[in-house]
Amino acid sequence: MLKTRLIPSLLLRDGRCVKGTQFGNYRDVGHPVTAAKVYEAQGADELLFLDITASADNRATLYDAVSATAEQCFMPLTVGGGVRTIEDIRKLLSVGADKVTVNSAAIKNPALITDGSREFGNQCVILSIDHRIGMSGKQEVFSRNGTESTNMTPVEWAVRGQELGAGEILLTSIEREGNQQGYDLETIAAVADSVDIPVIAAGGAGTLADLVSAVETGHASAVAAASIFHFTDQSVIKAHSYMKQMGLDVRMA
Repeated sequence: MLKTRLIPSLLLRDGRCVKGTQFGNYRDVGHPVTAAKVYEAQGADELLFLDITASADNRATLYDAVSATAEQCFMPLTVGGGVRTIEDIRKLLSVGADKVTVNSAAIKNPALITDGSREFGNQCVILSIDHRIGMSGKQEVFSRNGTESTNMTPVEWAVRGQELGAGEILLTSIEREGNQQGYDLETIAAVADSVDIPVIAAGGAGTLADLVSAVETGHASAVAAASIFHFTDQSVIKAHSYMKQMGLDVRMA
């Protein structure tokens, strides 16, 4: 049985870490390398590093920021944002990423998942799924930073992603992102129960209890969080300790 992972999330825009709500209203929260070093010192299991402007602005991921972070931090680093081709994946891995997330480009070109998994191993390719309630009144997958509906449900795309070769699912609720009102446990559980690969829950953590609920009720294999660490007095150390007290199998620093 693998240990439950706690993964701080760093959103990057113009070389700085930012945090917002529902994929907007961003505010500066510091330098990525500085933040990454703090999380590593606190014992984070991994770090999620996302360039939030890359897809929307049609720009390449900021490789320099990834490289600078990887040079000074040694925990596993998952990177995404603007990943469109096999060459993008190769470049990110070459500058220090351990895993790469694919999102909008994989919706347009699902072969990106298969080709990436075949060339680099499925453990390196993470399918990032952003979802919210669509015109149908149900949860739908959205691309391009949450602006375009795909008319697919999160479960449909997760199952397809696994078939294509994705090694993990990063599942983010757009409506709950940054609101600190708790994860979308229903959608997380629906996806986690439909696939055999790990699901990382993201979007909504506001309390340490939320982290536990994502695992116990949502059946997530890992929890990603940002606002709870940026804007409260909670830390990775406190989170790990609480999760362990609540009976989860976590790695203590």
